[in-house]
Amino acid sequence: MSPFDYHRPETVDEAVALLETHGEYGKVLAGGQSLLPLLALRLTQFEHLIDIARVQSLRSVDVDADGSVSVGAAVTHASVERSDAMAAAAPAVAGAMPHVGHRAIRSRGTVCGSLAHADPAAELPAVALALDAEMLVQGSAGQRTVAARDFFVGYLSTALGEDELLVAVRFPAWAPRAGWSVQEISRRHGDFALVGLVTTLEIDESGLLRRPALSFFGVANTPVRITEAELLLDGTAPDPVLFAEAADVVTATVQPTGDDHASSEYRAHVAGVLTRRGLAEATARATERVGV
Repeated sequence: MSPFDYHRPETVDEAVALLETHGEYGKVLAGGQSLLPLLALRLTQFEHLIDIARVQSLRSVDVDADGSVSVGAAVTHASVERSDAMAAAAPAVAGAMPHVGHRAIRSRGTVCGSLAHADPAAELPAVALALDAEMLVQGSAGQRTVAARDFFVGYLSTALGEDELLVAVRFPAWAPRAGWSVQEISRRHGDFALVGLVTTLEIDESGLLRRPALSFFGVANTPVRITEAELLLDGTAPDPVLFAEAADVVTATVQPTGDDHASSEYRAHVAGVLTRRGLAEATARATERVGV
């Protein structure tokens, strides 16, 4: 392990100033559950470690007046998992947390850390993409908002500049007639998914599906939504036959990569299976909420 200087800013402005000064030689530490393993394996190097754990403004979960929920950069998975406010205002986010690693990882790892790390096999980038979340970013030029669809740009790569810090993620207000599901296949519980799917949808007053989102992880260099299947589902009555048709579209459309853990063909097949499961579970949850 190469030596590095350790910095512990107490404000966002201090953290951004350090990033501006050290540029590509600086690295942000929040919970460390993504960064430290890379460091131990000598897969990353830096000269300055910027620990944001002491920045109090980044440690809160805030429900805004419009019902949206903002999660600060130092908030852990476990805090979100236990939060009654998150369970009520963003149940899909809270419900995804038990799928993230093991309990010890969730107690230290942060939501924004997972998003900034952008592992394509991780759950939270796919959750953010399914929910059309917004990333709140601050850099030397000021603050900006980046939509989830524009944030993940490649393998372990995001739209963050070298002097920018992801200060929070904002999830939109949860609709009263909405349902969600997180499905994944992995070799062992807590492992990264071979294939995973975050499904969200709404049921309108006529009992038809609205705003379906099928956000896959573990199939490409970034999380991906299969819009062809979403368009097939939108405005239709939920039905197992329809779900099977959507699954066929997913299998035919998704172009997963193959590796030592699973072939491309296997991942495409599993993506279809998870589509049927995810749609059924999300529909059941939405139906329970509105009694349709």
